[in-house]
Amino acid sequence: RIEFSGREFALAMDPQQRIFLECAWEALENAGYDCQRCGDRMGVYAGVGLNQYWVFQIAPDRQLLESAAGYQTVIGNEKDFLTTRVSYQLNLKGPSLDIQTACSTSLVATSLACQSLLSYQCDMALAGGITIHALQKSGYFYQEGGILSPDGHCRAFDAKAQGTVPGSGVGIVVLRRLEDALADGDCILAVIKSSAINNDGSMKVGYTAPSVEGQAEVIAEALALAGIEADSISYVETHGTGTRANS
Repeated sequence: RIEFSGREFALAMDPQQRIFLECAWEALENAGYDCQRCGDRMGVYAGVGLNQYWVFQIAPDRQLLESAAGYQTVIGNEKDFLTTRVSYQLNLKGPSLDIQTACSTSLVATSLACQSLLSYQCDMALAGGITIHALQKSGYFYQEGGILSPDGHCRAFDAKAQGTVPGSGVGIVVLRRLEDALADGDCILAVIKSSAINNDGSMKVGYTAPSVEGQAEVIAEALALAGIEADSISYVETHGTGTRANS
């Protein structure tokens, strides 16, 4: 059971942290594990998006920040405390790390969680990320050559691709070593055969643009680590912004 005071829960905390905590509980519940009874060391690896709630709702309220609840308000809105809050509230005693790598945050968190499992730093791990825009009825100004679409539509891998649109979402997976999951009869939805992480450095057209060479290299590394051939893959899930190739 997780309890918060009304002010802390409904007013002072970043909604992203609250919803991520709720989803962490739900993920463990769906996996069939009671964090209060399970003896395994559970790690948490995740990241969170820009805290718009702080900018538009909390920061202007100087009276709140100067009150006795001010310090707890700061903690409830600081990115650094996303995963340790989950570990505290759910009594998880494995590694608890905030991962911030922009668009790749959730995948990098999953990769690091897998490494933690393989090195026996934990026996189970929660990995994921969350981004929720506090201003639901807001728009954006289109800028030529930018990442955002001029017409509010994202057409990834399409000849008419002109840009992406902002969105909100949360995702968490529960990870275990395969042999442990099989031994305990877990419901296994997928098996991660390998992962790889790299960086483009400065070899790209701009800071926010991907490098074709860098992406090819990291994909080749992941394939090599998995010991599989590229032509054996029948489905590819991608992160497509729908931006023009020359932008």
